[in-house]
Amino acid sequence: MASVTVDTSAADAVTAKGVKPPRLSPNYWPFVLPALVVIGAVIVFPWVFTLWMSVNSWTLGQDQTFIGLDNYIRLAGDMRFWESMWHTAIYTVLSVVAPLFLGTLAALVFDGQFPLRGLLRGVFVMPMMATPVAIALVWTMMFHPQLGVLNYLLSLIGIGAQEWIYNQSTVIPSLVLVETWQWTPLIMLIVLGGLAAVPREPYESAEIDGANAWQKFRYLTLPMIAPFLMIAVIIRSIDAVKSFDIIYAMTQGGPGTASETINIYLYNTAFAYYDIGYGSAMAVVFFVVIVALSFVLMMVRARTNWADMEDR
Repeated sequence: MASVTVDTSAADAVTAKGVKPPRLSPNYWPFVLPALVVIGAVIVFPWVFTLWMSVNSWTLGQDQTFIGLDNYIRLAGDMRFWESMWHTAIYTVLSVVAPLFLGTLAALVFDGQFPLRGLLRGVFVMPMMATPVAIALVWTMMFHPQLGVLNYLLSLIGIGAQEWIYNQSTVIPSLVLVETWQWTPLIMLIVLGGLAAVPREPYESAEIDGANAWQKFRYLTLPMIAPFLMIAVIIRSIDAVKSFDIIYAMTQGGPGTASETINIYLYNTAFAYYDIGYGSAMAVVFFVVIVALSFVLMMVRARTNWADMEDR
């Protein structure tokens, strides 16, 4: 059998000159492609299709008709749309401010040392574990003007019965009360994590200087937990602005349209009135508003730098 001789002189010469032989670059596309397909199917395609539907007149069961920007022009003159945006803004602000204040207060309380602190913490966070529809059903019974337990408790201290979610002037504050009850524990947990990261040396110095409890909170605690408070604001803002289940289960936007947020109005337009084109235009505008809100929150978050904790 003839032997085969391999000439390695060229390879040895290249190695001797310090030049490495070329290597094939790794191909990552087989790993990236499935994720891109999922993102395209779940995120990109629905939004592209929504944009297309927003420039069409399409009532479910009828043919589509291209109408350009007519749906958006119609939105500009739709007072019910602007009213729903106003309701969304009020609901979001109240649903952020109330849990932020109460959650911070609860975190300051639970940060102290007292008996059964762990047990009470566990009890305090239980509301956020319940499903929104179950919460809505329970609170709807509690809000009942004649049979609800809340009016009974008010009667014990001499306050007359309230109409709660059955009155146009009190329906949004009543819904915010439910939202606050459920999500104050989340704010408490976030702020409690911030308090655990706060160093104790500045407090010892402040006590030597004679600072009282309010001064220590105002000039030490609050600046050092500000990044955590900003995270809590972002999380609550995102959750409150898209709130749907509790509102729909309790009031369906009523009485009248007093609690009709943009999510409720969009749902009714698209799936109750079957005006898919107009509902799609509403969804696009709402998406732009959410992006603008997110941009503002990110700018504020960038100013609340984690490095501030080290500088103080």
